[in-house]
Amino acid sequence: MKAGNGLFTSIIAAMLMMAAMMTACSEEDDTVEEYPNWQQTNETYFENLSDSVISLIAADEDCGWIRIKNWAYPVVEGGLEGSNTDYIIVQVIESAPDEETDSPLYTDSVKVHYLGRLLPSVSYDNGYIFDYSYYPPFDEEMAVASKFVVSGLIDGYATAMMNMRRGDRWMVYIPYQLAYGESGSSSIPGYSTLIFDIQLVDFWPPED
Repeated sequence: MKAGNGLFTSIIAAMLMMAAMMTACSEEDDTVEEYPNWQQTNETYFENLSDSVISLIAADEDCGWIRIKNWAYPVVEGGLEGSNTDYIIVQVIESAPDEETDSPLYTDSVKVHYLGRLLPSVSYDNGYIFDYSYYPPFDEEMAVASKFVVSGLIDGYATAMMNMRRGDRWMVYIPYQLAYGESGSSSIPGYSTLIFDIQLVDFWPPED
């Protein structure tokens, strides 16, 4: 886990340096853009993270990082994995108890604690928090879990849900291709990598 934490810290530091450099360039006309060069920043970040995690997993399968292919993409025979953006990246923070072996299905409902943020930008050193069921620091006794139907979630989030077990807590990195794409949403600019801290509390099938 130490190697994983170091990886996260170094990548975030690089993003902060890039944001500072781009902000300085915009000072010539006295305007500050919150998300300068956002597409390239996010694409570079996710490619570097993916390549680093692939190397970590190759060296140690129990390194605490996982790559999971989008649930809707078929597994291709012949060893062709597809691009990095076909996958979400997961850092395991806490693992479910051994007796928990099942994961939610696409039609199931889930109960989760979660916090979603963007990459660091000009005004948000730790990334803008765009959605959450709790506000940091996380306090399990005070937090109120949210309920969702897996089929109503973006592909990257749904992929995480269908691979988690009750009690798992993951940091999930979702490329924009499996999130809100090039257009974004109301509070999320296009091309945004999403970073979710998710704990799966419970899940259940649809009612008849």
